[in-house]
Amino acid sequence: MKKHIEKFHYLTLDMDNFSHVEQARMACEAGAKWIQYRTKNKRSQEEWLVEAMQVENICDEWGAALIICSNVDIAAKVNEAQGVHIEMADMSVEQAREFLGESKIIGGSSHTFEQIKAVYHSGADYVGLGPYKPTTTIKYSHDHLSLRDYESIIARMKEEGIDIPVIAAGGIGPEDVEALMATGVHGVAVCSAINRAENPSAVYKEIYRKLY
Repeated sequence: MKKHIEKFHYLTLDMDNFSHVEQARMACEAGAKWIQYRTKNKRSQEEWLVEAMQVENICDEWGAALIICSNVDIAAKVNEAQGVHIEMADMSVEQAREFLGESKIIGGSSHTFEQIKAVYHSGADYVGLGPYKPTTTIKYSHDHLSLRDYESIIARMKEEGIDIPVIAAGGIGPEDVEALMATGVHGVAVCSAINRAENPSAVYKEIYRKLY
């Protein structure tokens, strides 16, 4: 079952002076239709769930899709969450699908064509591909991917009939969007370039204009 996957994936970030709830509201006010709630510093599942539900309320109010990163238990408990994003160190896509069922969106992470192929055959609805540039948001153990790498991977996907939306990720800023989209990717995921900006809303809108 094909599901709608937005071109612009906005990710929240653990920050001392800009909470996930504040980030989600900022993004929704700027026009976000897809928010990935991504936190790595929660001390307990209860704390994680409370904040996830606060983010859910904002997304529900503004009509934005909510994707929970790395936690299928939270995704299952947050009723209006559309799905989960599985990073490489998390459980498999198959395990997430078995837990959440067919109706939820499940995204996977990848760095190579072979990993995309595996994620595709595992039943994911989209795949994140990166990193494009250095980033402190996600601890990658891989080399960065060039524009040529993205073009080559997209070409191989077409050759082998692998039809899954590819979302470029990793250190992406407004200046990167047009060149990345020209490689044939479906969209981009952006975190730090927005959340650490002096005016996050303005940066969000700048990226949005380049995508739509």
